[in-house]
Parts: sequence; C-alpha cells; structure tokens
Amino acid sequence: MPAATDFNESLLPLEKMKEILPDAKKTYEQAKPFPHIYFDDFFENSVVEKVLQEFPGEYEIDWIKYYDGHQKKLANEKEQNMGFFSRYLLYSLNSSLFLKFLEELTGIPNLISDPSFRGGGLHNIYRGGKLGVHADFNKHERYGLDRRLNLLLYLNKNWHEEYGGHIELWDREMKQCVRSYLPKFNRVVIFTTNDTSYHGHPEPLRCPENMSRKSMALYYYTNGRPEKEVGNHHSTIFKLRPEEKVESKLTLKTKKLLSLWLKLFGK
Repeated sequence: MPAATDFNESLLPLEKMKEILPDAKKTYEQAKPFPHIYFDDFFENSVVEKVLQEFPGEYEIDWIKYYDGHQKKLANEKEQNMGFFSRYLLYSLNSSLFLKFLEELTGIPNLISDPSFRGGGLHNIYRGGKLGVHADFNKHERYGLDRRLNLLLYLNKNWHEEYGGHIELWDREMKQCVRSYLPKFNRVVIFTTNDTSYHGHPEPLRCPENMSRKSMALYYYTNGRPEKEVGNHHSTIFKLRPEEKVESKLTLKTKKLLSLWLKLFGK
C-alpha cells in the first residue's frame, strides 16, 4: 500500500491536469447551454478499475432508494459502505490540489469540498431506471454553503449507445437538449450548477438486466455566490421535457410490485 503522502500523486493525474488547463478553461467557459466540460480517460484506467471492482451490488449495502415519477435510482453517501480505494479517490478529489485545478478550470474562486458527500458518493441505476431533468439543490443543508459545481466520474465498461443513460444538458427554457454524453468508463463530466443548469438522464435505461449505470459524484461549494445567481433556497427542482408526463403513484406502485414479483418468481 502506498504511503499516505503518496495517495494524491498516485490517484490524481497531476501532469495531465497542468497540460490540459489552458485549452480546457476556454472550452469550459464557452460551452453551451451552461459552462461544462468532459474528459475521456482522465485518470489512469487502473485507478478507475479498482473503484469499479469495489463498487457494491444492488443488495450488498443499504442503498438510499429514490423512486418516484421523476427518478428511479440508488445512491450511497456513507463512507462505511465504500471500498478503501474508492474512499481515497474521493478524498483526493476533495483535496486542495484538486480544488485548485477546479478553480482554474472553472473560474470559480474559493471552492470548498464536502467531506460528507451530501447527495453524492456512489450512484447506481439499473435497467428501467432514470433521473429526470432537474436543477440541483442550491444550499448544503448542514453547512449553509452555496452549491456551485458538479463532478461525475462514470464507471461503465462496454456501455453501448443503445443502452442510453446519457447525461443530457438542457437549455434554460427547457425547449431542447443541447448536449449529451454517454456514461462510459473513465469519462469525467464537470459542470456549473445554478437554478437553470438543467440536466439529467430522463429516458429509462435499456441496458441488460445484469448491468447498471455506475458513477461517482462530488459536489463543490462556495460561501456565497454572484449576486445575479442568488435565489431562494430550494431542494432539487425537476422539470418536464416537452410532451413529457409524470407517472402516477398508482402506476409506480404497480410497476414496483411487478418488478419484485419477477425477481422472486422469474419471468
């Protein structure tokens, strides 16, 4: 096992981070519909492979279950439910080294990481699952800080276009999806969050039953935000796409019972 002082250097691609910054800053600032960027093969594949090997299955931990008309997913923010290597990658992404990189990339000064991984950590979504288009909660409920930035690391090997699960970035009027990215292995997506940075993967997954859409999520904060972005304190705000309808509670309950029956007794 590496010495404690070696973890950030062994997990973070420090040389790559320096090299990509000049061009990446311009790409991030000019991106539409809101500032964002993606990096393929950001980490050494061996790093992401170790995180994937530790990723818990559907019944291996007590996942937080989100199941309503807008979302069907599993989440875990508890460190005790994460593997050793996964925890240290999260710690590295919360480190001052990485915060400095994010500040230069995004132009957002004085970023603060979240040691509690509120709403972040590990996300896991199976066939038929989804996450409706939304704007994120804008305040950390414990610290009172302003949420400014999301980082998503995808862990999905051999993930094909037809499986879906693309993260979609929508315009502020919710008229169209402007950009979308497949959640493939070792792809990192970073984007600014505010009250109109609408995103999600609203189409139910079409992956095989034995696969799931796995990701690691981290959120970053500041103490205050630009005056033009200041609004009311709110939790997640879901938005409907054109012609989209939300399933009723009765329909959802029926689907849940049918899914349980199929798992217990087979098709």
